[in-house]
Amino acid sequence: MQAIGFNGVDFIEFEKEIDSPLAHDLLVEIRAISINPIDTKVKQTVTNKQASPVILGFDACGIVRAVGDKTSLFNVGDEVFYAGDMTRDGSNATHQLVDERIVGRKPASLSYDQVAALPLTSITAWESLFDRLKITKSDQDKTLLLIGAAGGVGSMAIQFAKQVVGINIIATASRTESKDWCKQMGADVVIDHHDLVGQFKDNNLEAPNFILCMGDPDEYFETMAELIAPQGSICLLANAGKDYNINLLKAKSITLVWEMMFTRSMFATNDLIKQHELLNEVASLVDSGKVVTTATHQLSPINLENIVRAHAIIEKREMIGKLVITQITH
Repeated sequence: MQAIGFNGVDFIEFEKEIDSPLAHDLLVEIRAISINPIDTKVKQTVTNKQASPVILGFDACGIVRAVGDKTSLFNVGDEVFYAGDMTRDGSNATHQLVDERIVGRKPASLSYDQVAALPLTSITAWESLFDRLKITKSDQDKTLLLIGAAGGVGSMAIQFAKQVVGINIIATASRTESKDWCKQMGADVVIDHHDLVGQFKDNNLEAPNFILCMGDPDEYFETMAELIAPQGSICLLANAGKDYNINLLKAKSITLVWEMMFTRSMFATNDLIKQHELLNEVASLVDSGKVVTTATHQLSPINLENIVRAHAIIEKREMIGKLVITQITH
């Protein structure tokens, strides 16, 4: 197969033998991928000491070409989408092996490129809202604050929170176009990233019961502790760069949780199949018209030039929605 790897200095294109799928694995022919901020972060951990280039990439959509002897969820020819596993080769290739228990059926109503924008951000948003913050339909009268909501995860979090629960959503964004995007996704109120406490007071906004922070938590920890309603919950995605005074959360009895969408696959948890079920639910929401793709920028084909170009775009940190790369079909 053809693959694009990173050797610690540059991306390079190279040939690699296609391994046969074993146990729960699917061999997927990749038709489209998406580049995420985490791709650029993982790239920074790669050194030139690896024996071979590291194949990056998580989001993918494609067709099952072979299955392992323990598979039961998919068959050869099925169209699928998934976000992969940090411990295995990524999706920047023509083919990829992936455990079927973290794979969903491709939404029938969307093209490969539209679907490739969905898996990683959908899993992250869904697990953040419903597994970590534990928001349920009984919380529809409460308020959710989404910090940094115009990106991929925020775009899906707005849609899930509104379509699955119906909760009141306050989103933060900085530019006019990103604020408009958040409203388009379904946010009830959109405010600026800066001086959140002042904006809540000026706009007479209710204290949020839940906060999902997709920005740098170092910038917002004290603000979140001040804003959050008593007995509320805060979920963080990005790494902390400094120590926090968690005593700030005590008086209000605040719950602080983290979301890492690769936890289940990294540790082969007993509930690994939850990501398969989650992605199938997302596919149903898409096919019913309740959730839309967040693909906003497309490149083609999947090659060395476009992988390099995509990383450069993502590293500018100005993306609204998702960047996808489509393979030329044959």
